[in-house]
Amino acid sequence: MSWLSPQLAPIILLVLSNAFMTMAWYGHLKYKAAPLLLAIIFSWLIALFEYCLAVPANRIGSAVYTTAQLKTMQEVITLIVFALFSTLYLGEKLTPNHGIGFSLIACGAWFIFRK
Repeated sequence: MSWLSPQLAPIILLVLSNAFMTMAWYGHLKYKAAPLLLAIIFSWLIALFEYCLAVPANRIGSAVYTTAQLKTMQEVITLIVFALFSTLYLGEKLTPNHGIGFSLIACGAWFIFRK
C-alpha cells in the first residue's frame, strides 16, 4: 500500500478489518438455528481475513501513530462499524443511551490524540 500515506492506510485497513471481524463475531446471530460448531468454523475463516488486514494496519500505522493511538483508532472504528452492522444487517435499533455511550468513548479518543 505504498500509494497510500502512512496516516491514511491504517485507517482504511482498520475499517476493512473491522467489517470482517464484526461479521465473524456477530454475523452468525442472524442464523441461530445453524449448529454452533459451524458458526465457529465460519467465524474463524472470516477472522483470518481480518488478521490479514489488521496486522499490516498496525505495522504501517506504527510509523506515524503510537500504539495507544492505533488502539484508540481501532476501538472508535469498531464502534462505527458495529453501529452500522447492527442496524443495517441485524435490524437492531440504536437508542439514545448507545449514542451517549459512544460519544463518551469518542471523548476519550479525543484525549488520546490531543497533543
